[in-house]
Amino acid sequence: MCTVLRSLCSDGISCSRLAPPGFCFSSQADDGSRMLRFCPVLLVLMLPACGASVVIQRDAQFDVTYDDTVTSDNQTIYSYNHTVSRNKTEGVRVSVELLSESAQSPVLFVVRQKQAVLSFQVPLILRGLYQRKYQYTQVGRTLCQPPTKAEAETQFFYVDVSTLSSAGVHYQLRVSRVDSFTLQTDKKFSFNATPSQPQFFKYMFPDGVDTVIVKVNSQKNFPCSVMSIQDIQCPVYDLDNNVAFIGMYQTMTTTAAITVQRKDFPSNSFYVVVVVKTEDEACGGPLRFYPLLPDQLLDPGNRSKTLDVIVSPAINSEVYVMGMLFCLGIFLSFYLLTFLVACVENKRMNRKREGLLNSISLTHCVCVSGKASVSPYEYGSFADNGSTLSSEAVTDSLASTDGNYGYMDRSLESVARSRQESLSSVEEDDYDTLVDIDSDKNIVRTKKFLCVSDLARKDKRILSKKYQIYFWNIATIAVFYALPVIQLVITYQTVVNVTGNQDICYYNFLCAHPLGALSSFNNILSNLGYVLLGLLFLLIVLQRDILHNRALERNESTALECGIPKHFGLYYAMGTALMMEGLLSACYHVCPNYTNFQFDTSFMYMIAGLCMLKLYQKRHPDINASAYSAYACLAAVIFFSVLGVVFGKGNTVFWIVFSVIHILATLLLSTQLYYMGRWRLDSGILRRMLNVIYTDCIRQCSGPMYIDRMVLLVMGNIVNWSLSAYGLIKRPNDFASYLLAIAICNLLLYFAFYIIMKLRSGERIQCLALVCILFTAVVWGFALFFFFQGLSTWQKTPAESREHNRECILLSFFDDHDIWHFLSSIAMFGSFLVLLTMDDDLDTVQRDKIYVF
Repeated sequence: MCTVLRSLCSDGISCSRLAPPGFCFSSQADDGSRMLRFCPVLLVLMLPACGASVVIQRDAQFDVTYDDTVTSDNQTIYSYNHTVSRNKTEGVRVSVELLSESAQSPVLFVVRQKQAVLSFQVPLILRGLYQRKYQYTQVGRTLCQPPTKAEAETQFFYVDVSTLSSAGVHYQLRVSRVDSFTLQTDKKFSFNATPSQPQFFKYMFPDGVDTVIVKVNSQKNFPCSVMSIQDIQCPVYDLDNNVAFIGMYQTMTTTAAITVQRKDFPSNSFYVVVVVKTEDEACGGPLRFYPLLPDQLLDPGNRSKTLDVIVSPAINSEVYVMGMLFCLGIFLSFYLLTFLVACVENKRMNRKREGLLNSISLTHCVCVSGKASVSPYEYGSFADNGSTLSSEAVTDSLASTDGNYGYMDRSLESVARSRQESLSSVEEDDYDTLVDIDSDKNIVRTKKFLCVSDLARKDKRILSKKYQIYFWNIATIAVFYALPVIQLVITYQTVVNVTGNQDICYYNFLCAHPLGALSSFNNILSNLGYVLLGLLFLLIVLQRDILHNRALERNESTALECGIPKHFGLYYAMGTALMMEGLLSACYHVCPNYTNFQFDTSFMYMIAGLCMLKLYQKRHPDINASAYSAYACLAAVIFFSVLGVVFGKGNTVFWIVFSVIHILATLLLSTQLYYMGRWRLDSGILRRMLNVIYTDCIRQCSGPMYIDRMVLLVMGNIVNWSLSAYGLIKRPNDFASYLLAIAICNLLLYFAFYIIMKLRSGERIQCLALVCILFTAVVWGFALFFFFQGLSTWQKTPAESREHNRECILLSFFDDHDIWHFLSSIAMFGSFLVLLTMDDDLDTVQRDKIYVF
């Protein structure tokens, strides 16, 4: 009998969807096979004894739960049919639950469609980190819907159920239609998902919409989830272990947002896939325990998550144009304002020049008629070329009549002698190496009250060349630094576009507007202000440099003998640093993350350092640091910044070493500033320190000789020691920002000290400088407000960073951080103008009457 049955089986016995369940028919047409129509039950019962598997096929209905059992000896095929329309997509979902608790082998479910095959096993095993395994007995999968060219087409699909378990495995199967499978524009849809029951939906671009933003939100941070955007093709990758294979994806806790462009999807539609991960480490969640045994199955617990999805139209091309015009308009208005101020200032100086010439002519006539002789030094500068009289000369002459300061009361002999000395071609090195001059340095620089003339004795041409090195060095650094940075960020952006992994970059995804290959064009565009305002500052400095050189060529007394010595090399370096800050900040925002954050901060350190050097240079031109030593120190700062970003997070040893170096550097710098460089770091320094302590503190209690300097240095040490203690105790994760905060605090402290001492010395701040100070202070206040909004942070995981994302707040194009770029670039430009103009009131004051502090 078995031989006959095997023969019949080999001849093609199969189940027919036309027969009742369990009835099998042969494809043979002979009389023997027809006899099987009358004994189907006998055949089904005896096939397992012959070693053959019974295939049972049954017609199934949607939204009906089938409770059945499967063994290795029988296989069940559920046949479904539904109508597919070209203009309407209907979702179909297969839900399976395993009711047998200890199945020897999993049950395999294979869904065969017209153009796709989906297979999964129950219980479903999903892997986590360190080979942890999680078992799920409830599985739900949405079927991929292949497109159809016909208006309406009836399609069949089959669900095959099989197992290798000899014992019966009890399961439930339900196939249902998915309501709201096609997402509607601006309509929120809520759903639940688990690691074994992912969800995906279809969205079609409406007419006239080329870009949309897909937002997924949840009220719960955990379990960790993934949102993916995939093309309309089969299969759909909707499990934790394959969701990253194709398309764009983000991990998320409470918020995820991806901007999708029509040009990336030729079918004008895409799938929104939401997957709940098996573990939470990717979202910053706790690390679970290691499995005790390699094959141990862990209980996943309740990992159900309720989510909302909404698809909204993104901005159109008109908003892009408005954003770019707004950005250009803001900063080009500064060019216009500068031009207007220059015109007004020029007219004012022309009026003063005419009035001064008239008064001099009148005085000359009176003196001639009165038989009085007038020295040529009093009006010789006007007699040379009255039409080319510089604004500095006019200002000096007018201010000298005020009675507060002036140079006209000096003897003509001393003026002529000082001019001759200032025009000497003594080289700086030769001047410094003479023994008597070195002794004179010790005498001059250790006086209790120093004047600018005491620290402006070196030849100005040599000093100008010395300070021009600042500009050429920073220009060289900028080229060698910027080129590899640009190459690297282009690579970053290419990786993001190719892999679709949007966790690489920490954007504000709720306001990240792509343009071409750039994922967040608005964050890049807003850095334009640094470049334009840096260039404007260079033009202003160039104009002042030209006027000063013309005054020197005419041998004007004010340019030679009065005011703060004008050296423009550091100003050129500051303007270049501001432009480079804009370029590198734009490069950083191509793909912001912790590995390239140094691009955004490196030239901030440069700017802070150059501003402090410029403040010090104003009244210490002879002893200011050279470009080589200054940039070497800044390079050391950037070196520690990189070390802190890479190794500083939670590393106690690093923070101890950095704090010790910070304190020692503060002490060394304080000593250098207090003694004006007249000290040596050698083997005898400890002996000299003990001698000073014994002489000034023990033998006789005397106060510091330089009280003002001591006050500044004591305050500076208190601030730096406090910052060092804070870093050692708190150990902030963002070391680069912490280091930048140290530089900014020192700069603000020195600037405040400079202003206070300037006012204490009886000097005044002119109207233009005062306006710049007030304007800059207000802008800095607003800028810092927007800076601390914190729209993203690479100190956390990408999913946690997206919790801080916010919508655009300006023109539907710029976010809070873009406004920070606008305001901070304006504030930096204003700060530079303050440094440039704050001592203009001294242009008519003799240098031996300008105090050093």
